[in-house]
Amino acid sequence: MDAPLDHEVFSKHLGTRFSIAVDGSGSIDAELSKVTELHLSPHQERFSVVFRGPRDQVLSQGTYNFTHQQMGEFSLFIVPMRQDDEGMFYEAVFNRLRKDD
Repeated sequence: MDAPLDHEVFSKHLGTRFSIAVDGSGSIDAELSKVTELHLSPHQERFSVVFRGPRDQVLSQGTYNFTHQQMGEFSLFIVPMRQDDEGMFYEAVFNRLRKDD
C-alpha cells in the first residue's frame, strides 16, 4: 500500500477509477462514488466509502485487492449494497481506534 487508507486520502480520489482483482477472472473497474462524513470521537474514527462497479459482474461480500493509480495496491473488505441502472454498489466501512497524539 502506497497511501494511507484514511478519510482524507479517499476524499481526494472521489470520482476516480479503481481496479478490483477478481479470482479466476481478472479484474473489474469501479469508481469511488461516495465518501461519507468522518465521525471522530476521543478514541475512534468512523467513515465509509462506496464504489460503483459494473452491473453485469456482481462481487460477493469479501476481501478484494484494489489498485489505484495514486493510492497503489491495498485490500478492502467490501459488502454489496444495491444495484440500479448505473451499476452495482459496494461499501467498505472504516471503524478504528485513533492513534494517540
